[in-house]
Amino acid sequence: MHCPFCRHPDSRVIDSRTSDDGLSIRRRRQCPECGRRFSTTETASLTVVKRSGVVEPFSREKVVSGVRKACQGRPVTEADLALLAQHVEDAVRATGQAQLEANDIGLAVLPHLRELDEIAYLRFASVYQAFESLDDFDGAIAELRADAGKAGDERIASAEGTGD
Repeated sequence: MHCPFCRHPDSRVIDSRTSDDGLSIRRRRQCPECGRRFSTTETASLTVVKRSGVVEPFSREKVVSGVRKACQGRPVTEADLALLAQHVEDAVRATGQAQLEANDIGLAVLPHLRELDEIAYLRFASVYQAFESLDDFDGAIAELRADAGKAGDERIASAEGTGD
């Protein structure tokens, strides 16, 4: 790490602390040449390989932007979108990969969007799961209905078990 004051090519770490969110490390450094102190922040980089082959850094804002289009006209707030993007970033970081395909990120969005809004989920899934016909939509809708039926059955069984 070059000193930002005298450009000396080395520095000594005096203190290291993890950020509140646990995603970065703040290091306090001192230059052995000029003696001045400065701070650095280190984060693990996550890059995305686009279909065109271009590599760029992961961006929560791009996740929000893509999902916002699917949520147009739906009762989804900006806070909901920000939380969804955070969950997606956590999920892709949990894979341990430093570089992901853009399509993998789109697929990581799906389970979180499904919980948020089923219509937006269908819109988004039609792109990322490459729906080609109405049968693809019918299959996705049937899956949503089956899962909703299971959830309803579990609620009924739970209520019967508690005497509600």
